[in-house]
Formats: sequence, structure tokens, C-alpha cells
Amino acid sequence: MKLRTFCLPIPRCGALMLLACSLSACVTPPAQTASFVPGAQAEFEGRVVSVDTTPWAYDGNAVVMVATGNTGIVQVQLPARWNLCQAEPPGDVQAFKPDDRVQVAGTFTEAGTVVVCEQPRHHLRKME
Repeated sequence: MKLRTFCLPIPRCGALMLLACSLSACVTPPAQTASFVPGAQAEFEGRVVSVDTTPWAYDGNAVVMVATGNTGIVQVQLPARWNLCQAEPPGDVQAFKPDDRVQVAGTFTEAGTVVVCEQPRHHLRKME
């Protein structure tokens, strides 16, 4: 009994591989922080997820986690020393509660992190 082997011609195999690769690119979700470039200015709206002011006790940045519709969750940092910032203080940060709608303007320091401080137009404001 003679065994037969089945093999697709090389051009057809190449086309199938190309098709498979291109289809896999269509179903791969984009990175959540693809638009974040360190040093770039950011303005967005979202909802507060959590507020952590404990880093202020040791001169660190308070962190307000904000969920946005198109970029996921962004860490908004508020420096402890507002006297060194150009931005106006956000008021009572501890008054922010989960699901509060907020508006943010700041500088990206790394993917998923924005610092409100550097410019007078930077802010973290509760929206009505």
C-alpha cells in the first residue's frame, strides 16, 4: 500500500498564512493607553473610581482613579505641595466619591498617569 502525502502549493500556503495573520490583527483589541505620550497634555472627562489621599501624609501625590469611556482607567495624581504648582488646588479632594463625574486637564507622565500641576489651566473638577 502506497501512502499519499497531501501538500498545498507554496503560494497557496503563503496566502493562507497572510490571511490568518491579517484576520488576527482585526480581533486584537487596541492597547488601553496607546494615546498616552509622556509630556503630552491631556483633557478628558470620566467617573471617579476611587480616591486615595494617604500619600499626602508623606509628601506623595494623592491618587484619584478615573474611568474614561475610551482609555480605560486613568490615575490622576495631585501633588501634596500645591504651592509649587501652577494649577489651582482642586478643593476638598476627599469630597470626591465613586461615580462622581469629573473633568481633568493635566500632563501625562507615563501610560495611564496624569499629573495635575504644571500649567494654570490644569484641573480636576467635579461636573454637575
